[in-house]
Amino acid sequence: MMDAAALLTTTRTVRRRLDLDRPVDLDVVRDCVRTAQQAPNGGDREAGSWVVITDEVLREKVGAVYRTAFTARHRDADGGSRLVRSAQHLAENMGRVPVLVLPCVRVPDGRLPTGSQASLWGSVLPAAWSYMLAARAAGLATAWTTVHLDAEEEIAAILGLPADVRQGVLIPTAFPLGDGFRPARRRPLDDVLHLNAWTEIRP
Repeated sequence: MMDAAALLTTTRTVRRRLDLDRPVDLDVVRDCVRTAQQAPNGGDREAGSWVVITDEVLREKVGAVYRTAFTARHRDADGGSRLVRSAQHLAENMGRVPVLVLPCVRVPDGRLPTGSQASLWGSVLPAAWSYMLAARAAGLATAWTTVHLDAEEEIAAILGLPADVRQGVLIPTAFPLGDGFRPARRRPLDDVLHLNAWTEIRP
């Protein structure tokens, strides 16, 4: 079994290495969502709900909307960068990913609050991350993406979401191609850590 440090440092956003042809057992996804329900949430309200998309036709429709949104968002991006190429691959194949997972939250009249939304999404996004960790522990790979929110109404229409349901992160889920996930390169801790107060960090 993977220890906590390995799990936390090797759960990556996987785009190019998702196995688009190998089916994923829905019971495994259900177990991952069940684990994710244990994540912290504001006021113990359990405000989040989950839409799990396995139907081939629906996945293709969601994938087509995602691809259009991605193209519009990245029209002027550097197509030669590794990150953009990776994201482009996911956009072109989103509809082929075996399982798409969409955490959502219900809000009055479907209107997100003005000002800080930390409390609202703080009751949903920790569960989304917990889902990704549970999926990694179960041998699956996932990605964290919000490009679909540029076309949230179109996605809602495809999935028949009520007007008071707002979407969070979209999590494509599949078996990985290959293995060997490792920690990502990150800035040195001393470049990002402020102790007790916000002080200028040395260059």
